[in-house]
Amino acid sequence: MRYDLNLLPIFVALMEERSVTRAAERVGMTQPALSNALGRLRLMLQDQLFVRERYGIQPTPIALELAPSIAEALARLDDAVLGQQNFDPARAERVLTIAPNGYVEFVLVPAIVARLQEVAPGIKLRLTPYGNDLIETGVVSGTTALVLGRIVAPPDNLVVQHVMDEGLACVVRAEHPDIGDSISREQFERLKHVNVVPPGRMRAGLYQALSQQELKRDVAISVTNFFAVAEMVAVTDYCATLPNLICRKLAHDPRLKVLHAPVDLGTFPVEMAWHVRYRHDPAHRWFRTLIGEVAEMLAATEATDM
Repeated sequence: MRYDLNLLPIFVALMEERSVTRAAERVGMTQPALSNALGRLRLMLQDQLFVRERYGIQPTPIALELAPSIAEALARLDDAVLGQQNFDPARAERVLTIAPNGYVEFVLVPAIVARLQEVAPGIKLRLTPYGNDLIETGVVSGTTALVLGRIVAPPDNLVVQHVMDEGLACVVRAEHPDIGDSISREQFERLKHVNVVPPGRMRAGLYQALSQQELKRDVAISVTNFFAVAEMVAVTDYCATLPNLICRKLAHDPRLKVLHAPVDLGTFPVEMAWHVRYRHDPAHRWFRTLIGEVAEMLAATEATDM
C-alpha cells in the first residue's frame, strides 16, 4: 500500500491543536481543504481518527496509538533533511517567534537582540505572551520557536534545557527613612511590599522561598510587570523583592538602592523549551547556543557585581 506522506503533518497538527480551524491555520490550508485531507487520512488509516465534540475534536484510541510513531517519524525525517543544510547566521534572513516571561523579557531579551545585531542582523525576533499555559504560547504546537522562563510540567513533545539560576534581592528608595545599607528580618516584615503578579511560575517560587524561611511579607500593591516596580518604590516607603539581574538594572536609578535580602531566599531556574521538531534545525540550534552564551555572560557579570 502506498501512503501519502503529505497527510502526516496534518495528522500531527490535528492531534496537537484539537481543532480543525487552528490546524488549518498552522499548516497554511483552508478549512475545507484540511477537512478534505482528513477524509483521505481516515481512508488511508482505516479509522475515524477524530470525532467532533462541543469544544473541538478528540482523537480516537487508534489515533492516540498512532500519534507517537508518526511524530517520531516526522522528527527523524526533519533531522535527516535539516542536518544537511548549512546555516550562516551572518547572511540569514528569518523571523523567530519566542515567548519570554516577564523576567526574561526585561533581562535577557535586550542582550539577545544586541548580540543578534552584531552577528546575525537579518534575524528578527517576534515576542508573544508567555502566560501560565504553555499551550497558549504556541510552543506545544511548534508555531513558536522557544518559550523562555520557568517551565513546569512540560508535555512530552517539548525539549527543556536549563539556561541559568537566578537569586533574589531587595529594592527600596534611596532616601528611605528607616532603611540604611542593609535590611533586617524585622524591618523586612514591618515594611509594606510591592508584588509583581506575572510571571505566575516565578511568583510561586518567591512565595515558596518566603514560606520556607518563614519570612512574612505585607503586600500593599501588586503590579503586572517589572517595569512598574521602580516607579512604585521610588515614590513610597515600600520594598520590592526582585531577581538579582533586575535589581542590577534598577541600581543605576539614583532614586533607588539595592540591598541583600535579610535571609537566603535561594535561587530559581530559568529554562527554555522547544518542540522536538526543532531539535536538529541548524538555525534553531544556533539560536539556542546564542541564548546560552548571553545568559552565561549576564550570570558572570552578576557574580562580579553582587
